[in-house]
Amino acid sequence: MIKKDLELERNWQRLRIKLKEVIGKKPRDLNSILLLIGVQELGKGWQEFSKEEKQDLMHIAICKVLSSSGFYRLEGLDEAGWPHWKNTKPLPSFDLMEQEQLLKMHILEYFEQEVQLEF
Repeated sequence: MIKKDLELERNWQRLRIKLKEVIGKKPRDLNSILLLIGVQELGKGWQEFSKEEKQDLMHIAICKVLSSSGFYRLEGLDEAGWPHWKNTKPLPSFDLMEQEQLLKMHILEYFEQEVQLEF
């Protein structure tokens, strides 16, 4: 593992620990954190969501975090208040590990800039 990957992983673990302090439970994986971001971006607080709604929330989170690099742009909200995003440039062709690293980098940036969470 190169130094940059090691630093990313350390920061990722710090974020998980910080989120445990904030929400009382340590998110177990990337999808858990994406779900938290999706709920935050929906802005309606935590509630029971169907499996499909959870998938939609994770999609909202992915679009939101990748929007900082210009991959997505918010188009607006639907009648139920759910945000809709437009893909504005092609995503890089990455393998699964590289996709995960890209998301982790953007999630860390999201929590630093959007939520002002220090970790």
